[in-house]
Amino acid sequence: MIQIKNYINGNLVESVSRQWLDNIAPATGKIYSQLPDSDEQDVAMATQAAKAAFSTWSNLSAEKRGDFLIEISNRILKKLDFLAHAESMDSGKPLWLAKQTDIPRSASNFKFFGTGIQHFASESHYMEETAINYTLRRPIGIAGCISPWNLPLYLFTWKIAPALAAGNTVVAKPSELTPLTAFYLSEICKEAGLPPGVLNIVHGLGAKVGASIVKHPEIPIISFTGGTKTGEEIARTASPMFKKLSLELGGKNPFIVFNDATMEDAVNTAIRASFTNQGQICLCGSRLFVQHEIYETFKNEFLKKVEAIQVGNPFDEKNFMGALVSKQHLEKIESYVQLAKEEGGKILTGGYRVKLSGEFNEGYYYRPTVIEGLSFQCRTNQEEIFGPVVTLQPFDTEEEVLEYANSTMYGLASSIWTNDVKRAHRMAEKIKTGIVWVNCWMLRDLRTPFGGMKSSGIGREGGWEALRFFTEPKNVCIKL
Repeated sequence: MIQIKNYINGNLVESVSRQWLDNIAPATGKIYSQLPDSDEQDVAMATQAAKAAFSTWSNLSAEKRGDFLIEISNRILKKLDFLAHAESMDSGKPLWLAKQTDIPRSASNFKFFGTGIQHFASESHYMEETAINYTLRRPIGIAGCISPWNLPLYLFTWKIAPALAAGNTVVAKPSELTPLTAFYLSEICKEAGLPPGVLNIVHGLGAKVGASIVKHPEIPIISFTGGTKTGEEIARTASPMFKKLSLELGGKNPFIVFNDATMEDAVNTAIRASFTNQGQICLCGSRLFVQHEIYETFKNEFLKKVEAIQVGNPFDEKNFMGALVSKQHLEKIESYVQLAKEEGGKILTGGYRVKLSGEFNEGYYYRPTVIEGLSFQCRTNQEEIFGPVVTLQPFDTEEEVLEYANSTMYGLASSIWTNDVKRAHRMAEKIKTGIVWVNCWMLRDLRTPFGGMKSSGIGREGGWEALRFFTEPKNVCIKL
């Protein structure tokens, strides 16, 4: 039984309460580790440690802070196989995916911001014969970073790295469903010699730990990734306290295929966009809109490939899909498929739980599911399911598909497939999403702003946007 500990002031410690929460492996449905059931006392200790460390850390040169981050990056890569196995066991995702994406990207986050902070520059404005203005950007203080369960270390480091690079100290909470790699990151930080209190990781439930971080008066910055309803609760608490907020929330992303698209590329990418990580990525394309002329051809090719997807043991590299993250999430997926049937949808493939044998017979597996015949306004097409469930719908014109695409409360990402350059530009301008991919999906450049419109959140992460978020701008005017 692995016993996970908090990382506070450079030490691995139990929670003040000495209480524990069980952690279940999604692939087997069995308890395999325990994490601290922390509360506001642990958050207070972490905050005090972060406060004490802030002055020294924030006054280090950008180069020295960057060196620490690069050392952490290198140590993550040295433990890539170990961390990938832990990520797969903890989240149920395929081992090959953790090796190819999650852990390398986690290392890249530290390296990118560790080097990027050394090139971060501010503006100056010259007033002829009068004055010169320049913008001074300084770290704010303690950053509260709260990350989700779907890409555990990947998104955890996506917040921590820029916060630390900018000179802030951090109190961070990983998801209670997937705490293992955050715990191993604690060990890596100790090995790398990161000064005590610079990064503090507090494990536990959102209602206890997350809420305590959000409402703590000495934590002025909150960066959160997760569900829209939780984001609303965080905003209600943090906004009256005038905290700086970044909220990366839900998505209901359209994947739009026009009749001039390259069919093979569109179909193959639609498979990845629909079912990578069991559809548990905020960027997944869950609504597939295909122009009438090619609808039947696309549908037949797509279904053929969906039915060939292998679901099972995440440690078997031939399986494209592993287990869903929890029993509760599996039941949520099942409830939405039932809702789709009630709304008149036709299940073209999938729509049922997968039962494996042996040690995996209690795991949380579900067949990739494709549904046809639903209105674009129905709940199935409006609400975030966050699983291996997609809908197919034909359309005729650009205006029609724009209405469909923009109809939800979300506006995170979209994928548009066409070889007409003018159409690509028209659609990219009119579609209401923070990210628009044309003839691709999940092609990410860490320098670009990341975030959504409408109920998909506020603020942007990535590149200079992240470093701006974690710093406070100050105008300095010097008379000539």
